[in-house]
Amino acid sequence: MSIAPFALGQRWISDTESDLGLGTVVALEGRTVTLLFPATGENRLFSVQDAPLTRVMFNPGDQIQGPEEWQLTVESVEGEPDDLLTYHGVRSDDQSQASLRETLLDYNIRFNKPQDRLFAGQIDRMDRFVLRYRAQCMRHQSQSSDLLGMQGGRVGLIPHQLWIAHEVGQRHAPRVLLADEVGLGKTIEAGMILHQQLLTGRAERVLILVPDSLRHQWLVEMMRRFNLHFSVFDEERCVEAYAEYHNPFESEQLVISSLELLRKKQRLDQALEADWDLLIVDEAHHLEWSEEAPSRNYRIVEQLAQEIPGVLLLTATPDQLGHQSHFARLRLLDPDRFYDYQAFTEEEAQYQDVANAADALMRDDALSSAEAKQLDTLLADRDISDEIAAINANPSDSQVARETLLRQLLDRHGTGRILFRNSRKSVQGFPQRIFKPYPLALPEQYTTANRVAAMMGAQQNDEQRAMQALTPESIYQEFDAAGAAWWKFDPRVDWLIDFLRNHRSQKVLVIAAKAETALALEEALRTREGIQATVFHEAMSIIERDKAGAYFAQEEGGAQALICSEIGSEGRNFQFASHLVLFDLPLNPDLLEQRIGRLDRIGQRNDVTIHLPYFADSAQQKLMDWHHKGINALEDTCPSGHILFQQYGELLLSQLADGDDAGFDELIKLTQARHAELTQAMEQGRDKLLELNSHGGALAQELVERVQQADDNLDFVGFTLRLWDIIGVNQEDRGENALVLTPTDTMLFPTYPGMPEDGVTVTFERDTALSRDDIALITEEHPLVQTGLDLVLSSETGSTSVALMKNKALPAGTILLELVYLAEASAPKSSQLFRYLPTTPIRLLLDKNGDNLSDKVDFDTLNQQLSPVNRHIGAKLVSASQVLVHPLLQQANEQAQAAKADIVAQAKARMQQALDGELERLTALKQFNPNIRQAELDHLTQQRQELDGYMEQCQLQLDAIRLILVSHQ
Repeated sequence: MSIAPFALGQRWISDTESDLGLGTVVALEGRTVTLLFPATGENRLFSVQDAPLTRVMFNPGDQIQGPEEWQLTVESVEGEPDDLLTYHGVRSDDQSQASLRETLLDYNIRFNKPQDRLFAGQIDRMDRFVLRYRAQCMRHQSQSSDLLGMQGGRVGLIPHQLWIAHEVGQRHAPRVLLADEVGLGKTIEAGMILHQQLLTGRAERVLILVPDSLRHQWLVEMMRRFNLHFSVFDEERCVEAYAEYHNPFESEQLVISSLELLRKKQRLDQALEADWDLLIVDEAHHLEWSEEAPSRNYRIVEQLAQEIPGVLLLTATPDQLGHQSHFARLRLLDPDRFYDYQAFTEEEAQYQDVANAADALMRDDALSSAEAKQLDTLLADRDISDEIAAINANPSDSQVARETLLRQLLDRHGTGRILFRNSRKSVQGFPQRIFKPYPLALPEQYTTANRVAAMMGAQQNDEQRAMQALTPESIYQEFDAAGAAWWKFDPRVDWLIDFLRNHRSQKVLVIAAKAETALALEEALRTREGIQATVFHEAMSIIERDKAGAYFAQEEGGAQALICSEIGSEGRNFQFASHLVLFDLPLNPDLLEQRIGRLDRIGQRNDVTIHLPYFADSAQQKLMDWHHKGINALEDTCPSGHILFQQYGELLLSQLADGDDAGFDELIKLTQARHAELTQAMEQGRDKLLELNSHGGALAQELVERVQQADDNLDFVGFTLRLWDIIGVNQEDRGENALVLTPTDTMLFPTYPGMPEDGVTVTFERDTALSRDDIALITEEHPLVQTGLDLVLSSETGSTSVALMKNKALPAGTILLELVYLAEASAPKSSQLFRYLPTTPIRLLLDKNGDNLSDKVDFDTLNQQLSPVNRHIGAKLVSASQVLVHPLLQQANEQAQAAKADIVAQAKARMQQALDGELERLTALKQFNPNIRQAELDHLTQQRQELDGYMEQCQLQLDAIRLILVSHQ
């Protein structure tokens, strides 16, 4: 609100549009005033009574700009506030005396410095000043935390996953093979590593190569779990990109593609030319290799891996099931290190000594003299006598000494730096699988349909005949004009209805091979019994799938059953349910494991019961017996399932098509024997040292606890809600620990990037977000939080404030000046400068003598004693206090400069200690462990030099200022 009458020629500034520059009063008509803003050529008409305008009046000590190049340092002001002003002072060019009329002030003046805004009367609300300071503190804390990138994913806090992400995600250009067993979350591990690499600037451009069938799953997982928006590339997308880009792969930063696309030479050449930082390859065990004839897909990945600094390979296949191909995958990561297969096998034989030493340390017994000698030999570069003495003095209570020696072994020996493999045995925490088969009679309608189909399809192969026998409903539909009558007589549908009716309080996941079957089952449940169910299949959009998943997850009023098709169930985990109904069985054991894995995953709290209604004495029973009796895939995971299917798949199809019982019994025996051989080979080949490195032990559990503490930070919740409140985002309590956020027309900023127009449902509770795909998990790393911080801190919001302190212990009229400076150095994000010298707030609280009281009075304690004032009173108080504030600003700047110097010195010390220590460690270890690449050492050396230079350029700027006056009223 204005504080003086308007007069033609006066200079005013708009409180709501400060970017317009200085405005000049050009017309006064009745109750309105018109201002011209020459910087933009725009006119504004205001009501005289409540115009959001502030009169621009400078004071002695200010520097002002006129129409010429010189500036005037104001010494005195002539004129009254309700008239035109004339400023007298000294010119900056020749130090002569000069005068400058108000009408000649440069209209491009911007009041974007906090002190300029304060003196111009642009006073912000006190709560915005508080928000700004806390936002700076939160950003500083987040950037300097070694957990950066670990909290933001919508993932469970699983120790081994966090450990791998922490170990790999903080490396420069990581080149790693992730080989966890099925169900342990390799995709999540890769996503967490990727999330860290992107958030910390270690990577910007990422290429993910997956089989065609997994492109959509990866797209959904990256978006839903990590808020990473990838683009799926196929030939059509590449052609479209030519409209704007010579190389289509340069049109996006984050790309998912299939290997099939890159089999075209043009596309491979374009992918090689694009400047990627990180390559992720899923299902890497399909990359077949031999020294004489590597496969085409292997050669494609090999060429990309030679050009791209960081490489993550994902495979669930243990090396015992294909040792040569295991070597080939390691060769992709480091061809200089893994150059010869024979040399690799000879070197691996030496790892047995290391494994034996690790076994001795993992026992609670004292070390024998032979074991101690072996450890002394393996760790010959350091004195370990104290640790060995501690273990032998108290074998059952020497965990620290044992873990110290184990970490040294892990550092120096084996493939632990580039290979991570967890097994269910090493991780633990999995539920039991309970398998319940339900034999049913084959309906006469199916028998007739199969007989007719057999007569009409005499030329069919074994696979076609087997599929007809396994899915008789599909054959029946070919002869049924209505196409949907099968579920009216199929006893499996009757069984399913009875089962759901008898388990009303239980959530049940139903999986069938085809979307048509899923849709028919939902109709049957709804029309015959009124059971609430929803479907989930590949023809649905991502939003439709999220809604279906949310309806299923809803505890009250939600669907009892979710009916998925084969492909529709990919990438979704429903661990809140523990009953799985397999309406049919897939041939491939990997697909069967994928189905069961929707519920049987790490984090499942209940035993998983697998229900299978099947037709007795049919192909369905044979397939069940092969999966259950042959490879035990229904009650346990079968890592060798794809090997067994490759070996016996054709014979299995033949038996399913029309084999006799004797031939099938022989197939079961062959499968059982081979399965036992492979299982024994895997157990004998377990690398316990590698498993220990992969799951992290006590260190991994410590990571989980630290992330949980960050999740439980109520201060963050309160800050974020206040942030949205001040920005103007509408918040509606949804219940179930959830809020619905929607943008409004009255927000501080025109747009809020990332905030959907129709709103978004969010929660601060990780468990809630994990159970509901439609609810976003809000952490410090979520884009909505980061964008909110950017909106506030990149604007002038909260950069000035005036407050009153009612304290009779201090004389009335006493002033305090609270200032927030920022120590900030500019550098590429990839330099990792923010780890050591993030933008750092420096808070000063000066009394009238210039003494800094900030160490004695913290921000929150002071803030609780303050009362806000409105803009009108605030502007008057500032004007009256300027003569005292100007010298305090000079003293504050000197104190802030000294504080900045200390901050930079401490940052340098931290940086040198961390990088020098890591460089020294890796240089020493390279003598023992050739998996440490020279590129890592070179990067650390270069990074240290660059960071030292960036820190020298650290700048200081005033970010916010608050004037506090003591009042006794």
